[in-house]
Amino acid sequence: MTQHLMDRPSLWVERLGRFGYASKGVVYAIVGLLAAQVAFGTGGKTTDTKGALQTLGEQPFGQILLALVAIGLIGYVLWRFVEAIKDPEHKGNDAKGLAQRISYAINGFIYAGLAYSAVQILLGSSNSGNSNSTQDWTARLLSQPFGQWLVGTGGAFVIGLGFYQFYKAYSTKFQREFNLSELSNKERKWVIGICRFGLVARGIVFCIIGWFFIQAATQYNAQAAGGVDEALQTLAQQPYGPWLLGFVALGLIAYGIYMVIKARYSQLVMN
Repeated sequence: MTQHLMDRPSLWVERLGRFGYASKGVVYAIVGLLAAQVAFGTGGKTTDTKGALQTLGEQPFGQILLALVAIGLIGYVLWRFVEAIKDPEHKGNDAKGLAQRISYAINGFIYAGLAYSAVQILLGSSNSGNSNSTQDWTARLLSQPFGQWLVGTGGAFVIGLGFYQFYKAYSTKFQREFNLSELSNKERKWVIGICRFGLVARGIVFCIIGWFFIQAATQYNAQAAGGVDEALQTLAQQPYGPWLLGFVALGLIAYGIYMVIKARYSQLVMN
């Protein structure tokens, strides 16, 4: 009984982590679904993750769904910090391990911002104006000493993250995180294929966003920076834009499914 009580906090953290992955998947799936509607000419809009939350809140029972997603995102943030601090994956304290754990913490802070946005929308205090937080932060960085170098380096880093998504898709090492023993070979192939497609799409979006930052740095113009929304708009404006946008939009839906798969089959362990 005593051991069972000791294990309960770990169990709840794990469950929050799984719920968090699923909530993150819902947000990406909404972004992809809205963009796919644009690509296929059936309505929709290009938007980012915050816009996806706003759209969710406007649906029937949207406030309830948004509240659940907000709780899930908070759980995701908590799990990221657990990964960074307690190191349940045994990344270690060498340079590579510390870099990975720091990246978990950074990711946690990023999604803490998204969770905060969800709470703001629920409370009706979200900024509905034309403010672009990406451009605002870029302008602040550009105004600092060596600001252009900071923004340019940030852009190169984001492009690097994009190529890392490509590497993950190519190597399929991400499947080591899953326990798919209960699935048939055919089902496993489908799962891996969906995950790879999602990673490729996310990598494309990252590379475009990184390029925006580099353009902002070289032009000393914060207005050249952009996020997911601007990346999707850029795809739509290219030759064969609907095809390109449709491919990436379906890929973002696939990435959302990947997160749900991760919620279900990841081997999350609290030591």
